[in-house]
Amino acid sequence: MKYIVQEGSHSIAEVIALCRPGLISAFPITPQTHIVEKLAELVSNGKIDAEFVNVESEHSAISVITGAEACGMRTFSATSSQGLALMHEVLHAVSGMRLPLVMVIANRALSAPLNIWNDHSDSMAQRDTSWLQFYAESVQEAVDLIAQAYRVAESRDVMLPGMICVDGYVLTHIYEPVLIPEQEKIDAFLPPYRPEYILDPERPMTFGAYATPNDYMEFKWEQQKAMGNAKRHIVQINTEYRELIGRGYGNGLIELYHMENARIAIVAMGSICGTLKEAIDRMEDVGLVRIRAYRPFPAEELRDALRDTETIAVIDRAFSYGYEGPVFSEVRSALYTLKERPLMCNFIVGLGGRDTRVGDIFELVKKAKESSEGEVTWFNLKV
Repeated sequence: MKYIVQEGSHSIAEVIALCRPGLISAFPITPQTHIVEKLAELVSNGKIDAEFVNVESEHSAISVITGAEACGMRTFSATSSQGLALMHEVLHAVSGMRLPLVMVIANRALSAPLNIWNDHSDSMAQRDTSWLQFYAESVQEAVDLIAQAYRVAESRDVMLPGMICVDGYVLTHIYEPVLIPEQEKIDAFLPPYRPEYILDPERPMTFGAYATPNDYMEFKWEQQKAMGNAKRHIVQINTEYRELIGRGYGNGLIELYHMENARIAIVAMGSICGTLKEAIDRMEDVGLVRIRAYRPFPAEELRDALRDTETIAVIDRAFSYGYEGPVFSEVRSALYTLKERPLMCNFIVGLGGRDTRVGDIFELVKKAKESSEGEVTWFNLKV
């Protein structure tokens, strides 16, 4: 195991290289650029046996790797913000054709106004594209998610693409100690990609076929079944990774922190959870439920984790304009069947990269205790 201190983007790139992609294509956009710059360097220096394809846009980048993936090649790309938005059309095609490519999203706010800092508005806008979505708390977890995401995506009864969402700048540009697995360990954990169906002139077939109303719903139902299958694989693969590499994260879907006797639970995703844990260490009766896999959504696991709490404060770093935070909507829906449901409130936090500090968490918990059911608070708003 290699212990190293380097920029988060470079640690991510090193582990992507260990997963042996055959083709990498990306268009530079802040703050994901350092990931693919490092990969281009590794390809140029012969450290990865892969093709690096330069393109003129993010739409082209995902189109290139879609074609390569359909031909049976493991692929990789990375993007952010407007680049992910530009990919939107192709995201649906990739999942509909059941191509298990993996992409890192360096989360960044969408414009306008133009903003290059971190929130989750870019990936949240793609939550209905039938992509697996994972949210990392730390660079170490982002590193560990790479091989896990490939394993889940490439499982025969899943075959769906996956996004690994990594908070821009907060994780991509930070220097922190990270354990990089050995190539032998990754090879043992992640076998070569051997898809059952590929584009092959010797065995012609169609990808992305035309579907009439008589057929279309069945295709979409198969994608939903695959999402259900992915939950089982995420749990199992997290366990296998812990046994082989030495690190695991909760049950793979969610992670619980000080929830044993918590009366107030905070539900959140991403790097803010590190700040939340530090604040929770200084409080009584407050715990954290961290969502690690947002798609498929861990509804049953959240019900089990939250049923005995009195108050639930859901932190969203994106907003569904005209209603409320998207994570809050889904957590509240998941808990709807509970006979005695805890009071639930929603905090919109850190849009456009606004800092959230330990002291802010104390204030947030205080406000949660005073909130009414369903109340949505834009936290630290300057009005």
